[in-house]
Parts: sequence; C-alpha cells; structure tokens
Amino acid sequence: MVKIRGVVERIVFHNAANHYTVLRLKIGDKPLLTVVGSFPAVAPGQDLELEGEYSEHPQYGRQFVVSAYTERVPVEIAGIEKYLGSGLIKGVGPRTAQKIVEHFGKETIVVLDTAPEKLREVPGLGEAKAGLIGQALQGKREIQRVMVFLQGHGITPGYAARIYRHYGDKTIEIVRHNPYRLADEVQLVGFTLADKLAQELGLDKDDQRRIAAGLRYVLREAENSGHCYLPLQKLLSGAAELLKVPPERVGVVIDALAVAKSLVLMNIDNENRVYLAPVYATERAVAHRLRDLSRRQSSLLPQDNGPALAEFEARHNIKLAPLQVEAITAALEHGVTVITGGPGTGKTTLLRALLDLCLARQECVCLAAPTGRAAKRLSESTGQEAKTVHRLLEYSQADGKPLFLRQANNPLPCDLLILDEASMLDLSLAQHLLLAVRNGCRLVLVGDADQLPSVSSGNLLRDIIASGLVPTVRLDTIFRQAKESLIITNAHRINRGEFPYLATNRRDFMFVAEEVPEKIVMLVLDMVSRELPRLHRLNPIDDIQVLSPMRRSTCGVENLNILLQERLNPRSAGKGELQLGAAIYRLGDKVMQVRNNYTKLVYNGDIGRIVSIDVDGEITVAYPDGKGLRHIDYGPSEFDELTLAYATSVHKSQGSEYRAVVLPITTQHFIMLQRNLLYTAITRAKELVVLVGTKKAVAIATKNNKLEERYTSLAFLMQQGWLF
Repeated sequence: MVKIRGVVERIVFHNAANHYTVLRLKIGDKPLLTVVGSFPAVAPGQDLELEGEYSEHPQYGRQFVVSAYTERVPVEIAGIEKYLGSGLIKGVGPRTAQKIVEHFGKETIVVLDTAPEKLREVPGLGEAKAGLIGQALQGKREIQRVMVFLQGHGITPGYAARIYRHYGDKTIEIVRHNPYRLADEVQLVGFTLADKLAQELGLDKDDQRRIAAGLRYVLREAENSGHCYLPLQKLLSGAAELLKVPPERVGVVIDALAVAKSLVLMNIDNENRVYLAPVYATERAVAHRLRDLSRRQSSLLPQDNGPALAEFEARHNIKLAPLQVEAITAALEHGVTVITGGPGTGKTTLLRALLDLCLARQECVCLAAPTGRAAKRLSESTGQEAKTVHRLLEYSQADGKPLFLRQANNPLPCDLLILDEASMLDLSLAQHLLLAVRNGCRLVLVGDADQLPSVSSGNLLRDIIASGLVPTVRLDTIFRQAKESLIITNAHRINRGEFPYLATNRRDFMFVAEEVPEKIVMLVLDMVSRELPRLHRLNPIDDIQVLSPMRRSTCGVENLNILLQERLNPRSAGKGELQLGAAIYRLGDKVMQVRNNYTKLVYNGDIGRIVSIDVDGEITVAYPDGKGLRHIDYGPSEFDELTLAYATSVHKSQGSEYRAVVLPITTQHFIMLQRNLLYTAITRAKELVVLVGTKKAVAIATKNNKLEERYTSLAFLMQQGWLF
C-alpha cells in the first residue's frame, strides 16, 4: 500500500449519490495525478493524505486508486481561500470566502471548526447567512468525523460512504452499539466486514450479537443457494465453524432468537428445521394461498369442449393428443392446474387451444412468465401478449421499497392466468403473484419439472406436484416434428438416463471430442468466433451462448468470459472501457444483471449489451424487453450488479432460449455433472447444440440423477391444512 500527500487541484467528476470521485491532485512540482475513489466531501484546495495503489488504466492512463484518506487543513492564505470558495460548503462561494479569509486570516479554519458563530463578525455577511454557513459546516464536520472513525477501524472509503448514506449522523452511535446491524441493514456490507469492524471495536467473540449475526448470515447464504431453511444440526455446525465458537453456545442463541421470533423452529418428519422468520412466513403464505385456490372449483358450468376443440384441430390441421385434451379440461375446471413436460411434447399447442376456447367464451386471459425473454417467447408462440410477472403485477415503489399495485385488494381482472416457465418462479415472487389472483380465477402453471429449479429460494413447481393437492398433467408424447430434432430427441434420452446420440455431422447437434481442458477452451473460442458464424450464419455475440456447469475452472464461466471478450470484443482505439479491479467493461460487451434491482426494473439473469461508457464513470446497458430496447444506467457503486455474459452458468440460463448453445463438458466439472443440469443446458438451444469435451463426462452427467437437494417445506405445508 502506497501513501501520498497533495492538494486537490480540481474535481473532474463527483457522484453525489455514491461519492465516486475523479480528481486531479497536485504533489509539489510534479505533473497532476489522476486520483479515483470514494470521497463524500472533497473540494479544490483540500490537502489530502491518501493511501492506495497506482494502476494503469487502458484509456485514461496512470491513476491512483484510493483505499483510505485523511484531510489535512490548508495553512496558506491562498489555499484556505480556494478551499472555502470551492462550493464544498453550502452558501460559501469565492466572494464570501474572500471576505471570511480577509477577516480571520490564517485563523480562518480554527474559527470555522471551533467557533462558527464568529462568522457574524464578517462585514457584509449577515446573521442569517452566517447561521446557514454554520449549519453546513456542522454537516460537513459530521461526515468527516464518521469517515475518520470508520477508516480508522479498517473500513474503506467506499464502504464508509455507503454506511454513512444509510445511517447519516447516527452512524457512529449505531456502529458502536451493534456493528452487526451493518450486515443486516446495509447492502453489500455483509457479515465478514461487520465482524472485522466488531473485532476492531473490541467485541467479544462469544457476544450474543455476533453469534446472532453469524446465524442470520449462514441462513441467508443458504437462502441464496435455494434453501428455505437449514436442518438444526447443519446450522449448528456451519455457524460454529464460521464463528469459531462451540456448537452448544450457538444452540443457546438459536433458542433465544426463536423466543424473540426472529427465527422459527419446526419439527417435521423428525427433523428440526430452522427458518429466518420472514422466509417461513413467505413459504407458509404461499402454501396457504395455493391450498385455498386449489380447493375452489371453476364457477363456470361444465361444457362439452369437444366441438370447439375439433374446430381448432380442423383450423390448424392437427390432432390433439389425449393428454393435451386432459390438460385443457383440467385447466378449465380446476382452481389450480400444473401442466408439465419436456420439449416437443405439445405444451405450446395445447396453450393455443386453451386460449382459443377461453376467447370463444369471452373470458379474460392473462399470460405471464418470470423473465422478459420467457415472456417474449410466450407471446411469439401463442400470438397473445405476455408480460413479466413484475409488469403483470404493476410493480412500483413507495418510500424506496418494492410495491406491487396488484394484490389482494386490487386483484388481476382475468378469469384465467397462465404462468409459463413456472419452475423459475422463486418463493417471494410467487407469494406476490398468488395474492393478486382473485378467488374464482383459474391458475395454470406450465413448466418443465425436470429442469433445474429457480436461482433463488424455493422449489415451487416440484413441491406443488409433490403435494398431490393440485391436478397435474405430465405430457410425455413427442410429436412427429419434434422427433426430427436431435436436440429434443437427446434431451428426452438424457432425461430417461439414456446416453445421447453424439453426432459429428448433424446441423442441430454436434459433439467435438477433446480431453485436455486448455484445448477444450480453444475449441470453444474457435467455434463461437469462426466456425458457427461461418457454417450457420450466426452472430457470435447475439445468437450463440456459451454455457458452463461451473464458474471457476479452466472451462468455467469466469475464464471463458475473459477469453471470449478478448476474441469477440477486443480493445481498440476510441472504444470506451472501464477497469474495476480485475474486471474490464468495454463498449459493446455482452453483460448480465446478477441481482434483482427493483428500482431499475432489471432482474437476475437479464442479458444486455453495453451501449455507452461515460468518461465520468457511468455505463449504459441496452436490454431487450419484447418491444425493443430499454436503456439502463449504472453508476460506479452499481457495477457489482453486472458481469460479462459471453459465457454464463447453466443455472443462470433458465427460462432463456438461444439460437445456439455451446457447452464445454469435462470431468473437471465432476461435482456439477448432473442429469437435470445437462438436460437444462441442451433444452436452452433452439437450433443448435455443440458439446465440446469427453463422452465420459456426458455419461457421468446422464447417469447422475441425484437431484440437488433443496430444503423446503412447501409440499408438507400444503398438505397440512390444520397448520392454518
């Protein structure tokens, strides 16, 4: 870590929302140095002592990246006047600064810090303006006091600014009383940083507040992995290992938190389950509403649908399979129906027929899907408008908090609601959707239960089927046209545990054999950048998606993204670029949103292209939304919401469809080689699948039908109506 000291010459850019700043620093007689970092309050003339590292930016040259700083008071008259007149203090411009310095001279800073009431003595200043300047000085001093306090305990300026934005002038008081509140209440701070701060402040490792925060952290991490709860023994061992305290001590705190109702303990099937209280409330509410809706039969009088379906068949020159007719009948007669099946089994055709019948009856039908891409596909396949769940529920915000305008008191106006890609729906969004379904409306959940479950917590579709309370139709007939596709044929073979046909000369399914991971990577790069665009007229960025089972490995997502970026969007003169640590974002890059951002209305898994990089440190991403492109701006503090998306994980690809999928598959990915993962990857492709790797890895994945375990209680809660 390098320490430097200099005077701020000018501010190039300052973001008031996140305090990201680019400034020019004068150090003696040396050329001006560009400094970047988080500065809540900075102005020309300030004397700063900085700690950080030098870096070489590909576009902007040499920079000093700040990790901590201390403000030194200017001592020369000219420096004091420039400092005061910079606009840093509200109400003080160059002329006012000149008056103040002329009156107090070198004592100006001392007066402002210790006796701002003396400003009334300055000729022509006036009592009212002196009072306003005094208040502004107090606010500035408070920011500096908080920053010095937090940085003095090892918190970087960026995190310190984030913490101050959340708590304001109460920051020090709150942090001293319970630093673990930061992990629960300040976005991105996390338990590790809060724990480090707590140790700096002298809190005991056995402190109940620390153990409680550690427990919440372990449960939240489990939730991020898809679980709704953890078995008690798993939680005890995980928290004890994290905190380095005895499991018995952790158990005492769990009991205390359960009494305080911040944790919920349940014993189901002789297993003690521990929930964060809000997660349990959500799962319970979803179970209650599904049970309630499923018990309500349709208010429509039974009708003979035969003539209407025969007319549909004649118009489209098709013959519906018996299971398709059964699914249509169930959807019309029951409060909740599940329709599941793999690719090519006729889900789209039966939805068209169902819509045809409903429109003939003059019923209102709503179509929805969890993601924009899935909603667009549903619209294209049915010819009817489909919306994302957020848009359907008329998402808004109130006081910075998420708000769905469609809810129990303002339900959706439809008679039938069809939700496609239901396996992707997480528990929290499912709760909001179910609350907006009015009594009497029929809910049809369509999806492939054999795909991977949602990225977020819950296992909704499988749990609903497992409950046995909801009529479920599983389509298993592969239609003639679909049989001609080796993608669909192989998807079903893999799903049955049969080794797929690995052709080398098919236009829709190819296997390229290679054992060495480094050579697999080079083959993937050549396939994406040259071979597939040449042979199949595919755009290498927009039409081809590389999927990988793992994030970290030679053939993993992170390494592939770096190499694909170099190959498909290389650095060039005049092309905007930003470097943040090891990550480089370049104009034209394919990127993915990795967290739900309800303010910007972009969600985990959305993919777009960078269309602008601002010299002030902002990125603009264009996302397709079914009606064109939506442009979303990101400031420096939001870049952690983005990642390169030339390659992505199979999990993140759920609900999406690409013209071509390239999948490296090697025994290096052994831990992730599962049947439903390979099945999900293959079914993302519309026209072409290319597997690059070894037959052994394909065989391991095909044989491994051990589903990724998710700790959920939804099926049990649905069955046990007495719990409500």
